[in-house]
Amino acid sequence: MEHITLLLAIVIVTALVFDFTNGFHDTANAMATTISTGALRPKTAVAMSAVLNLVGAFLSVEVARTISGGIINEDGLRTEVIFAALVGAILWNLLTWLVGLPSSSSHALFGGLIGAAVMSAGWSSVNGGTVITKVLLPAVAAPIVAGLAALLATRLTYRIGGKIRNDAQEKATAKGYRAGQIASAGLVSLAHGTNDAQKTMGIITLALVTGGVLHPGANPPVWVIVAAGTAIALGTYLGGWRIIRTMGSGLTDLRPPQGFAAQTSAATVILASSHLGFSLSTTQSCSGAVMGAGLGRRGGVVRWSTATRMFVAWGLTLPAAGLVGAGAELLTQQGTWGVVVVAVLLVAGSGAIWLVSRRKPVGHDDVAPAAADAEPAGVVTTAIAAVSPPPTAAQAPAQNLMTTIPAPAGTTQDPARPATV
Repeated sequence: MEHITLLLAIVIVTALVFDFTNGFHDTANAMATTISTGALRPKTAVAMSAVLNLVGAFLSVEVARTISGGIINEDGLRTEVIFAALVGAILWNLLTWLVGLPSSSSHALFGGLIGAAVMSAGWSSVNGGTVITKVLLPAVAAPIVAGLAALLATRLTYRIGGKIRNDAQEKATAKGYRAGQIASAGLVSLAHGTNDAQKTMGIITLALVTGGVLHPGANPPVWVIVAAGTAIALGTYLGGWRIIRTMGSGLTDLRPPQGFAAQTSAATVILASSHLGFSLSTTQSCSGAVMGAGLGRRGGVVRWSTATRMFVAWGLTLPAAGLVGAGAELLTQQGTWGVVVVAVLLVAGSGAIWLVSRRKPVGHDDVAPAAADAEPAGVVTTAIAAVSPPPTAAQAPAQNLMTTIPAPAGTTQDPARPATV
């Protein structure tokens, strides 16, 4: 019993570490567009997101119940399986963070859990119907729905904005969109806490069930909700600057109206899915919305080379995390020494990834927009007008009467004295 208690404590700590990595890995979902358009300073943005992630963790437990009692059969499940699953999820999160790709922390967790469970008890331990209906189908549908919604919202926004007639109106509109971006970014952060923090709650609850502390089907205890919300909030405040740079400017160039449309669309999809218990990827929803907003503006483009690498990472997440989780579970089956080896490999792998990241560090100064990019549309025209003011009323009649008549062929004319009428 003492061994099980110690192992259960290790699993809980590891789950909170995963929650922490989920926070800084997915900060870009809420704040990348807000930072790229200059609506908020980077540090302010991640602080705001962290607070709202914590609040969102208390709003629902539907997703947590899907994970703790839906994807994997609880009967006969060993606590070591959950530990192995978390190892696969954490290492994949850190690896994709290192290369700056916004992959799904949710699918990393599901992949690790499925791989470890299959290695432990075979395919019968996985509820295939739940995986298809509440994981795979939402994974395909979420970025498409969010992208289409953002595309239509962006086009509608620019159609309405087409009625703007002067620079003053344009500046006021851009300021309004930035305020809207802050509000919609807060909504995404709230949705992220509601959806993603629950995944860790579900994992810890599942561990408590396997350890005999809770009965199957139980809701997460209050202390689990508080711990998961705090862990994801701390990770969010740390800021995943590499992924923020990719989401904010690597996929497309966003302007305030596009950022507002993208974030509002993504938040709507995430909150709706959380209410229904669909454990979708907030990363995929937000990435799809950003691409949709990029295509929604006339002349806007999506950098498909970056998008393709991101799609590949999405496709590899489930199987890659599953393979690592299965390998870790194979080691934990060997007994206590196997659990120790897995723990050492997790620490060593995480440390190695961190050391590699220090070779080319990315901080908040590397993701903030340039001064010119932070200005609203129309500022260049305003600056040119200030340097070269239009002619005065007294000069205008004389200038309007001036014209140049070309000299007849074969004649010469002093270029300093054009003929006038």
